[in-house]
Amino acid sequence: MTESQEADRARKDVPPPHGGTDERSTLLPFLGYLREAVAAKAEGVDPRLARRPGVPSGTSLLGLVKHLTAVETHWFVRTFEGADVPMPDFGMEVAEDVTAARVLADYREACRRSDEIVAGCPDLETVSARPAGQAHVHRSLRWILVHMIEETARHAGHADILREQADGAVGR
Repeated sequence: MTESQEADRARKDVPPPHGGTDERSTLLPFLGYLREAVAAKAEGVDPRLARRPGVPSGTSLLGLVKHLTAVETHWFVRTFEGADVPMPDFGMEVAEDVTAARVLADYREACRRSDEIVAGCPDLETVSARPAGQAHVHRSLRWILVHMIEETARHAGHADILREQADGAVGR
């Protein structure tokens, strides 16, 4: 093992947020923490490696980020806010002409927009403007936030593995 690989293995993860004393000040920092974990895994990696599938299903680092961008847009903009936007593409294929920087910028913009929507809603009990999901029901903002934490955390774990497969980088 090289010194660089040993240093990567020794790198400590960024600790989770301290959170607050109520739901909003607990949920939002955890969602932000997980979003940043995903983005951090896709940054600084050779773009060819970020596009390369790490598993037989075809999932890649950039594909995960693209997927999470669609999920943010679907749940916060389309479903909760009710904006008249087309159903996003949840697939993980990234067109060759779309750069890694563009994929990450789109993700960060989707997260910013989601945060703006959440900030504009004073009550987590507020239900979505549109029904959605497999059950096709209206969901509370609380449910959407918890679901987004679950979805983002799941894919952050995938991103950890894909990044390590791509170039050996581990830790945050």
